[in-house]
Amino acid sequence: MPLPTAGFAAHVPPDGYHWWYIDALSCDGRHGLTLIGFVGSVFSPYYAWARQRGTTDPTDHCAINVALYGRGGKRWAMTERGRASVNRTPERLVVGPSRLEWHGQTLVATLDEWTFPLPSRLRGTVTLTPLLPPGAARTLDPAGRHHWRAIAPRARVEVDLTSPGLSWSGEGYHDENWGNEPLEAGFTGWHWSRLHRRHGPTEVCFDARARDGAQTRFCMQFPSGTGVMTEDLTAESLPDSRWGIARRFVGSGGSAPFGPIRIVEDTPFYARSMGAADGGQVVQESLDLDRFRSAWVRRLLPFRMPRRNGT
Repeated sequence: MPLPTAGFAAHVPPDGYHWWYIDALSCDGRHGLTLIGFVGSVFSPYYAWARQRGTTDPTDHCAINVALYGRGGKRWAMTERGRASVNRTPERLVVGPSRLEWHGQTLVATLDEWTFPLPSRLRGTVTLTPLLPPGAARTLDPAGRHHWRAIAPRARVEVDLTSPGLSWSGEGYHDENWGNEPLEAGFTGWHWSRLHRRHGPTEVCFDARARDGAQTRFCMQFPSGTGVMTEDLTAESLPDSRWGIARRFVGSGGSAPFGPIRIVEDTPFYARSMGAADGGQVVQESLDLDRFRSAWVRRLLPFRMPRRNGT
Protein backbone atom coordinates (compact mmCIF):
# COMPACT_ATOMS: atom_id res chain seq x y z
CA MET A 1 0.00 0.00 0.00
CA PRO A 2 1.70 3.24 -1.10
CA LEU A 3 2.35 5.95 1.46
CA PRO A 4 2.55 9.71 0.78
CA THR A 5 5.86 10.53 -0.96
CA ALA A 6 6.74 13.40 1.36
CA GLY A 7 5.40 11.65 4.45
CA PHE A 8 6.48 13.30 7.69
CA ALA A 9 8.86 15.57 5.74
CA ALA A 10 5.95 17.34 3.97
CA HIS A 11 6.51 21.07 3.52
CA VAL A 12 4.63 23.17 6.08
CA PRO A 13 4.52 26.90 5.15
CA PRO A 14 4.88 29.72 7.70
CA ASP A 15 1.74 30.00 9.88
CA GLY A 16 0.54 26.66 8.45
CA TYR A 17 0.13 23.21 9.95
CA HIS A 18 0.27 19.51 9.25
CA TRP A 19 -0.97 16.83 11.58
CA TRP A 20 -1.03 13.01 11.48
CA TYR A 21 -3.90 11.48 13.43
CA ILE A 22 -4.54 7.97 14.78
CA ASP A 23 -7.50 6.66 16.71
CA ALA A 24 -8.30 3.15 17.92
CA LEU A 25 -10.80 1.20 19.99
CA SER A 26 -10.08 -2.13 21.66
CA CYS A 27 -11.85 -5.25 20.46
CA ASP A 28 -13.91 -5.41 23.67
CA GLY A 29 -14.81 -1.70 23.49
CA ARG A 30 -13.32 -0.97 26.92
CA HIS A 31 -10.34 1.08 25.80
CA GLY A 32 -9.77 3.89 23.34
CA LEU A 33 -6.85 5.95 22.14
CA THR A 34 -6.07 8.99 20.02
CA LEU A 35 -2.54 9.94 18.98
CA ILE A 36 -1.62 13.02 16.92
CA GLY A 37 1.72 14.28 15.67
CA PHE A 38 1.65 18.05 15.07
CA VAL A 39 3.96 20.27 13.02
CA GLY A 40 2.50 23.71 13.58
CA SER A 41 0.28 22.69 16.50
CA VAL A 42 -3.09 24.08 15.47
CA PHE A 43 -4.51 24.19 19.00
CA SER A 44 -1.39 25.61 20.63
CA PRO A 45 -1.82 28.93 22.46
CA TYR A 46 1.94 29.51 22.06
CA TYR A 47 1.66 29.20 18.27
CA ALA A 48 -1.34 31.56 18.24
CA TRP A 49 0.45 34.15 20.38
CA ALA A 50 3.59 33.89 18.23
CA ARG A 51 1.55 34.55 15.06
CA GLN A 52 0.22 37.73 16.63
CA ARG A 53 3.82 39.00 16.68
CA GLY A 54 4.47 38.12 13.02
CA THR A 55 4.98 35.26 10.57
CA THR A 56 5.93 32.13 12.49
CA ASP A 57 7.84 28.92 11.71
CA PRO A 58 5.50 25.99 12.39
CA THR A 59 8.47 23.74 13.17
CA ASP A 60 8.96 25.77 16.34
CA HIS A 61 5.57 24.55 17.57
CA CYS A 62 5.45 20.73 17.43
CA ALA A 63 3.93 18.13 19.70
CA ILE A 64 2.87 14.52 19.98
CA ASN A 65 -0.51 14.32 21.67
CA VAL A 66 -1.65 11.07 23.30
CA ALA A 67 -5.02 10.47 24.97
CA LEU A 68 -6.03 7.20 26.64
CA TYR A 69 -9.64 6.39 27.55
CA GLY A 70 -11.22 3.50 29.41
CA ARG A 71 -10.58 1.42 32.49
CA GLY A 72 -8.03 3.04 34.75
CA GLY A 73 -9.27 6.52 33.87
CA LYS A 74 -8.27 9.02 31.23
CA ARG A 75 -4.70 10.11 30.55
CA TRP A 76 -3.62 13.04 28.41
CA ALA A 77 -0.14 14.09 27.25
CA MET A 78 0.73 17.01 24.97
CA THR A 79 4.00 18.85 25.49
CA GLU A 80 4.94 21.38 22.83
CA ARG A 81 8.58 21.58 21.74
CA GLY A 82 10.64 23.84 19.49
CA ARG A 83 12.61 23.19 16.31
CA ALA A 84 15.74 22.07 18.19
CA SER A 85 13.78 19.03 19.45
CA VAL A 86 12.27 18.10 16.08
CA ASN A 87 13.60 15.84 13.34
CA ARG A 88 11.64 14.94 10.21
CA THR A 89 12.25 12.55 7.34
CA PRO A 90 9.63 10.99 5.03
CA GLU A 91 9.48 7.93 7.31
CA ARG A 92 10.04 9.54 10.72
CA LEU A 93 8.70 12.34 12.92
CA VAL A 94 10.69 12.89 16.11
CA VAL A 95 9.42 15.39 18.69
CA GLY A 96 11.51 15.37 21.85
CA PRO A 97 11.71 11.84 23.31
CA SER A 98 8.81 10.47 21.24
CA ARG A 99 8.55 9.52 17.59
CA LEU A 100 6.31 8.20 14.82
CA GLU A 101 8.17 5.98 12.35
CA TRP A 102 7.22 3.82 9.39
CA HIS A 103 8.88 0.39 9.27
CA GLY A 104 7.87 -0.83 5.85
CA GLN A 105 4.06 -0.97 5.92
CA THR A 106 3.82 -0.61 9.72
CA LEU A 107 3.71 2.66 11.64
CA VAL A 108 5.23 2.51 15.13
CA ALA A 109 4.76 5.27 17.71
CA THR A 110 7.41 5.15 20.43
CA LEU A 111 6.16 7.29 23.30
CA ASP A 112 7.91 8.85 26.29
CA GLU A 113 5.72 11.66 27.60
CA TRP A 114 4.39 13.23 30.80
CA THR A 115 0.65 13.51 31.35
CA PHE A 116 -1.11 16.71 32.43
CA PRO A 117 -2.62 18.27 34.44
CA LEU A 118 -1.74 15.45 36.87
CA PRO A 119 1.85 14.44 36.05
CA SER A 120 2.61 10.79 35.38
CA ARG A 121 4.74 8.95 32.83
CA LEU A 122 3.27 7.70 29.58
CA ARG A 123 5.66 5.25 27.94
CA GLY A 124 5.41 2.44 25.44
CA THR A 125 4.53 1.76 21.84
CA VAL A 126 1.50 1.92 19.57
CA THR A 127 1.76 -0.09 16.35
CA LEU A 128 -0.57 0.49 13.39
CA THR A 129 -0.80 -1.81 10.37
CA PRO A 130 -3.07 -0.59 7.52
CA LEU A 131 -5.84 -2.92 6.39
CA LEU A 132 -7.03 -0.67 3.54
CA PRO A 133 -5.04 1.46 1.06
CA PRO A 134 -4.94 5.27 1.29
CA GLY A 135 -7.68 7.43 -0.13
CA ALA A 136 -7.46 10.50 -2.34
CA ALA A 137 -6.80 13.92 -0.82
CA ARG A 138 -9.80 16.22 -0.43
CA THR A 139 -9.97 20.00 -0.10
CA LEU A 140 -12.00 21.10 2.91
CA ASP A 141 -12.62 24.78 2.10
CA PRO A 142 -13.66 26.77 -1.00
CA ALA A 143 -10.36 28.67 -1.04
CA GLY A 144 -8.34 25.44 -1.24
CA ARG A 145 -6.12 26.20 1.77
CA HIS A 146 -7.03 23.19 3.93
CA HIS A 147 -6.82 19.51 3.02
CA TRP A 148 -7.43 16.03 4.38
CA ARG A 149 -6.40 12.52 3.37
CA ALA A 150 -7.06 9.10 4.86
CA ILE A 151 -3.72 7.26 4.99
CA ALA A 152 -5.12 4.07 6.56
CA PRO A 153 -8.94 4.20 6.56
CA ARG A 154 -8.92 0.95 8.51
CA ALA A 155 -6.03 -0.53 10.46
CA ARG A 156 -4.97 -3.06 13.07
CA VAL A 157 -3.64 -1.33 16.20
CA GLU A 158 -1.57 -2.86 19.00
CA VAL A 159 -1.07 -0.87 22.22
CA ASP A 160 1.76 -1.95 24.53
CA LEU A 161 2.48 0.55 27.31
CA THR A 162 4.85 0.07 30.22
CA SER A 163 3.54 3.19 32.00
CA PRO A 164 0.72 2.80 32.66
CA GLY A 165 0.89 -0.99 32.39
CA LEU A 166 -1.60 -1.46 29.60
CA SER A 167 -1.83 -3.74 26.57
CA TRP A 168 -4.69 -4.18 24.15
CA SER A 169 -5.45 -4.52 20.46
CA GLY A 170 -8.24 -3.42 18.19
CA GLU A 171 -9.15 -1.61 15.00
CA GLY A 172 -8.16 1.93 14.20
CA TYR A 173 -7.82 4.69 11.66
CA HIS A 174 -5.04 7.02 10.43
CA ASP A 175 -5.26 10.27 8.45
CA GLU A 176 -3.53 13.59 7.87
CA ASN A 177 -4.68 17.21 7.68
CA TRP A 178 -2.68 20.14 6.37
CA GLY A 179 -3.13 23.82 5.56
CA ASN A 180 -1.23 26.98 4.68
CA GLU A 181 -2.98 29.20 7.23
CA PRO A 182 -4.23 28.75 10.82
CA LEU A 183 -7.19 26.41 11.09
CA GLU A 184 -9.33 29.11 12.72
CA ALA A 185 -8.62 31.48 9.82
CA GLY A 186 -10.40 29.11 7.46
CA PHE A 187 -13.24 27.71 9.61
CA THR A 188 -15.66 28.59 12.36
CA GLY A 189 -15.90 24.89 13.21
CA TRP A 190 -16.70 21.39 11.98
CA HIS A 191 -18.18 18.01 12.77
CA TRP A 192 -16.20 14.92 11.80
CA SER A 193 -16.77 11.20 12.17
CA ARG A 194 -15.33 7.87 11.08
CA LEU A 195 -17.33 4.66 11.11
CA HIS A 196 -16.09 1.09 10.85
CA ARG A 197 -19.01 -1.14 9.94
CA ARG A 198 -18.65 -4.72 11.11
CA HIS A 199 -19.86 -6.03 7.77
CA GLY A 200 -19.51 -3.09 5.43
CA PRO A 201 -17.31 -0.21 4.34
CA THR A 202 -15.46 2.30 6.45
CA GLU A 203 -16.92 5.79 6.15
CA VAL A 204 -15.36 9.17 6.96
CA CYS A 205 -17.56 12.29 6.99
CA PHE A 206 -16.94 16.03 7.29
CA ASP A 207 -19.36 18.88 7.90
CA ALA A 208 -17.09 21.94 7.84
CA ARG A 209 -18.22 25.56 8.12
CA ALA A 210 -15.86 28.00 6.40
CA ARG A 211 -15.37 31.45 7.87
CA ASP A 212 -16.98 33.01 4.79
CA GLY A 213 -20.15 31.03 5.49
CA ALA A 214 -19.65 28.27 2.91
CA GLN A 215 -20.29 24.69 4.02
CA THR A 216 -18.36 21.60 2.93
CA ARG A 217 -20.19 18.34 3.61
CA PHE A 218 -19.10 14.98 2.27
CA CYS A 219 -18.54 11.37 3.17
CA MET A 220 -15.94 9.05 1.71
CA GLN A 221 -16.43 5.30 1.77
CA PHE A 222 -13.53 2.86 1.71
CA PRO A 223 -12.09 0.73 0.19
CA SER A 224 -13.40 2.55 -2.88
CA GLY A 225 -12.55 6.01 -1.52
CA THR A 226 -15.50 7.46 -3.41
CA GLY A 227 -17.07 10.65 -2.08
CA VAL A 228 -20.79 10.36 -1.26
CA MET A 229 -22.84 13.20 -2.77
CA THR A 230 -23.96 15.91 -0.34
CA GLU A 231 -27.67 15.26 -0.92
CA ASP A 232 -27.19 11.69 0.34
CA LEU A 233 -25.96 12.84 3.74
CA THR A 234 -27.89 12.74 6.97
CA ALA A 235 -27.22 14.77 10.11
CA GLU A 236 -28.32 13.83 13.62
CA SER A 237 -28.01 16.28 16.51
CA LEU A 238 -26.37 14.91 19.63
CA PRO A 239 -26.64 16.38 23.14
CA ASP A 240 -24.40 19.38 23.71
CA SER A 241 -21.24 18.78 25.69
CA ARG A 242 -20.91 20.06 29.26
CA TRP A 243 -18.98 23.04 27.85
CA GLY A 244 -21.87 23.82 25.53
CA ILE A 245 -20.27 22.54 22.32
CA ALA A 246 -22.96 21.71 19.75
CA ARG A 247 -22.49 18.14 18.52
CA ARG A 248 -23.71 16.52 15.32
CA PHE A 249 -23.28 13.11 13.77
CA VAL A 250 -23.02 13.26 9.97
CA GLY A 251 -23.23 10.16 7.78
CA SER A 252 -24.34 8.91 4.41
CA GLY A 253 -27.99 8.06 3.85
CA GLY A 254 -29.08 5.44 6.35
CA SER A 255 -26.01 5.80 8.59
CA ALA A 256 -26.45 5.95 12.33
CA PRO A 257 -24.12 5.64 15.32
CA PHE A 258 -23.63 2.00 16.32
CA GLY A 259 -25.17 2.02 19.76
CA PRO A 260 -24.39 4.70 22.36
CA ILE A 261 -21.39 6.94 21.80
CA ARG A 262 -19.98 8.57 24.90
CA ILE A 263 -18.05 11.79 25.22
CA VAL A 264 -14.46 10.94 26.12
CA GLU A 265 -12.96 14.42 25.67
CA ASP A 266 -14.94 17.47 26.80
CA THR A 267 -13.07 20.76 26.46
CA PRO A 268 -14.02 24.44 26.08
CA PHE A 269 -13.68 24.26 22.28
CA TYR A 270 -14.14 20.64 21.16
CA ALA A 271 -15.76 17.37 22.15
CA ARG A 272 -14.69 13.88 21.09
CA SER A 273 -16.94 10.82 21.38
CA MET A 274 -16.32 7.10 20.90
CA GLY A 275 -18.49 4.03 20.81
CA ALA A 276 -18.38 0.37 19.83
CA ALA A 277 -21.17 -2.19 19.46
CA ASP A 278 -21.99 -5.25 17.40
CA GLY A 279 -22.58 -3.06 14.35
CA GLY A 280 -19.07 -1.61 14.41
CA GLN A 281 -17.22 1.42 15.76
CA VAL A 282 -17.70 5.18 15.59
CA VAL A 283 -15.44 8.10 16.56
CA GLN A 284 -16.99 11.57 16.36
CA GLU A 285 -15.60 15.07 16.95
CA SER A 286 -17.19 18.52 17.08
CA LEU A 287 -14.95 21.57 16.98
CA ASP A 288 -15.82 25.22 17.73
CA LEU A 289 -13.03 27.43 16.40
CA ASP A 290 -14.75 30.68 17.40
CA ARG A 291 -14.52 29.42 20.97
CA PHE A 292 -10.86 28.46 20.42
CA ARG A 293 -10.06 32.01 19.26
CA SER A 294 -11.33 33.53 22.49
CA ALA A 295 -8.71 34.87 24.85
CA TRP A 296 -10.11 33.09 27.93
CA VAL A 297 -9.82 29.66 26.29
CA ARG A 298 -6.24 30.26 25.19
CA ARG A 299 -5.29 31.29 28.72
CA LEU A 300 -6.60 27.95 30.01
CA LEU A 301 -4.73 25.74 27.53
CA PRO A 302 -1.19 25.90 29.01
CA PHE A 303 -2.44 23.88 31.98
CA ARG A 304 -2.93 20.92 29.62
CA MET A 305 -0.40 21.85 26.92
CA PRO A 306 2.90 22.87 28.53
CA ARG A 307 5.85 23.95 26.39
CA ARG A 308 9.47 22.91 26.74
CA ASN A 309 12.24 24.64 24.82
CA GLY A 310 14.73 21.84 25.47
CA THR A 311 14.44 18.15 24.65
